[in-house]
Amino acid sequence: MTIKAIQEEIIDEFAMFDDWMQRYEYIIDLGKNLPLIKEEYKTDVNLIKGCQSKVWLQGEQNDDAVVFTADSDAILTKGIIAILIRTFSNQKAADILNADMNFIDEIGLKEHLSPTRANGLVSMIKQIKMYALAFQSQNTNN
Repeated sequence: MTIKAIQEEIIDEFAMFDDWMQRYEYIIDLGKNLPLIKEEYKTDVNLIKGCQSKVWLQGEQNDDAVVFTADSDAILTKGIIAILIRTFSNQKAADILNADMNFIDEIGLKEHLSPTRANGLVSMIKQIKMYALAFQSQNTNN
């Protein structure tokens, strides 16, 4: 499934809810279903800087796709990273780098987060793109 198709799916899912309390509950549920990152990856190296709570993100290359795992010590933040992983894991590095991030605004996520959580969201996206950039340049150099 393409990144755009996944983003459209997420937009449709969020549109089903009438208010933001329901959407927060949904985000928390998504976080509960996030496949857990291996304990060995819960290191300072994988800790995303700029997040209010602790968020670990691990990326690795599997053939021509980038596979992400993550975890957070905060339930809402865990749901936010779950949305991002659903969108970008198992995608090509170039597709991740070229992805349009408007779906975040379309579901209203950034405007319904505290400023520190919104900054954390930006940091999560930046870290995902940094992994993609690293894998893309690694592939170019091989």
